[in-house]
Amino acid sequence: MKRVYDFLGRLSRNNNKPWFDAHKSQYLEAKAVFEDFTAELIEEVAKWDEYVAASKPTVKQSTYRIYRDLRFSPDKRPYKTHFGAFVVPGGKKSPYCGYYFHLEPPQSRVFIGGNMLFAGLYMPEPKIMASFRDEMSVNGDPFLEAVAKAKGFEFSLENSFRKVPAGYENVEKEEWKNLLKLKDISLVAEMDEKFLFAPNLAKRVSARLKRCRDFSFIINRCVDYALEGNI
Repeated sequence: MKRVYDFLGRLSRNNNKPWFDAHKSQYLEAKAVFEDFTAELIEEVAKWDEYVAASKPTVKQSTYRIYRDLRFSPDKRPYKTHFGAFVVPGGKKSPYCGYYFHLEPPQSRVFIGGNMLFAGLYMPEPKIMASFRDEMSVNGDPFLEAVAKAKGFEFSLENSFRKVPAGYENVEKEEWKNLLKLKDISLVAEMDEKFLFAPNLAKRVSARLKRCRDFSFIINRCVDYALEGNI
């Protein structure tokens, strides 16, 4: 993975088309290494996540183009300076909860915070959030236990509404009310370079993400309920 990391560092210092075109072969090498890693990570996660096992995404469905969409952005740098892999049932456009691996050298950080692991849902559909809130309003303790089980991951309540959404004012426990205010549902953990550059990265990443299995399972059960037309 160090070859990929080093390429991204060079790209961040030379984020322009002439440099990229002159070093296209290095990009293709880095891309191939990252895609091999992603393929292995998908297989590892499928060993313990039944949702991923049942609807295993392809590498293409799990990775992203390096070319930035500049149409509505004041930042006209043409290339992303990170690589990401989102292992989620059905691929990255799926409504399900999944697991994201983000690689971004320190000098490149223009995205969400460098090298990190993520499990959860970002900006879920309203009907999915409604399903999640319905579950948390009557049975939030198993979810809080799943959060506690995800050692080394941080669960953030920052992206939340100030008040409990209408209809949930009489929820029994204060801790459950905090869950009802969430806009996103996520766990995040940082990775240092020592972790990234050691052997068997996909297996070690999978082992860390496995701590989030129960968290993900509860969310995806709520997604199932919403997609079945119950909301």
